[in-house]
Amino acid sequence: MRFGFWLPIFGGWLRNVEDENMPPTFDYAKKVIESAEQWGFDTTLIAELYLNDIKGPDQDSLEAWSTAAGLAAVTEKIEIMTAVRPGFHNPAVTAKMAANIDQISGGRFTLNVVSAWWEEEARQYGGIFTAHDERYERTQEFIDVLKGLWTEETFNYSGKFYELSNTKLFPKPLQRPNPILYAGGESERGKQVISSSCDAYVMHGGTVEEIAVKIEDMKNRREQTGKEPLSSFGMAAYVICRDTEEEAQAELQRITEVKESSAYAGFKDFTSKSQLEQQIQLQDYSVSNRGLRPNLIGTPVQIAERIAAYDEAGLGLLLLQFSPQLEEMERFSKQVMPLVESFRKERV
Repeated sequence: MRFGFWLPIFGGWLRNVEDENMPPTFDYAKKVIESAEQWGFDTTLIAELYLNDIKGPDQDSLEAWSTAAGLAAVTEKIEIMTAVRPGFHNPAVTAKMAANIDQISGGRFTLNVVSAWWEEEARQYGGIFTAHDERYERTQEFIDVLKGLWTEETFNYSGKFYELSNTKLFPKPLQRPNPILYAGGESERGKQVISSSCDAYVMHGGTVEEIAVKIEDMKNRREQTGKEPLSSFGMAAYVICRDTEEEAQAELQRITEVKESSAYAGFKDFTSKSQLEQQIQLQDYSVSNRGLRPNLIGTPVQIAERIAAYDEAGLGLLLLQFSPQLEEMERFSKQVMPLVESFRKERV
């Protein structure tokens, strides 16, 4: 199991808690990622949203790609996975930027391809937002262009959305044939694109049983394409680790007490513009990305046992959220990670 974390670019992950003591500044993000390297985390995911979806559109948030480039220059080992949404980017320019950041990082830059869901954000920032399946058509062409420019000396492309003629991109990324392309999606069209064109599959939080079914389904879809198996399966989850189960449940109750605020501004678009496999309620939305559903809540032993069950189900990457970030990441690294490793050795 690899352990990753969401970079805290929004000021936290809790929509019902105003101040989580994790400011959305580059200095704090830098401190978090440098500490994470020391504590044994493998990956960070930098979400891409131009409006703050956690604390509300009127609150500060960091821009993903400039943050990624800055962090690539001050880290040594950790994978920097940055989201990219085709409706906001020129694919040729994106390929060039990604290759450059991959060079800066020494081959540690990867992408999480997101077809987007927040129509209001697209309106404010001039993004392209169309019907659901058409967004995935654009994503397919976007990926075609990325991979073509990364692998071919001279690239030509004629599609519905993009046209390129005799285009060159140098230097290429250090990773060959391309930086890993992660993607998540629950619709039929989304799964078709991911299984045929991406390298790894990431999921919102789910139970062990739900995740096992999704992994098996995507393995089968990938096999039907005739390509090599997907390199990994990842899942988002929010962690509440405490000395006792009672303390953990008290924290859960505190953070899920729904309060009326602009933090829920994106809820309607998230539930109506996406094709989700599980319906979610406002309480589920208290923490982003269905992070409470995996139930990584309790004592270190309880959490480690649940993670071990996900490992057995075929999950290879956890993308974790914590609050406050630094303090809880350190607790997790010292109290939970060693237990997960010991459980794994027992099964072997």
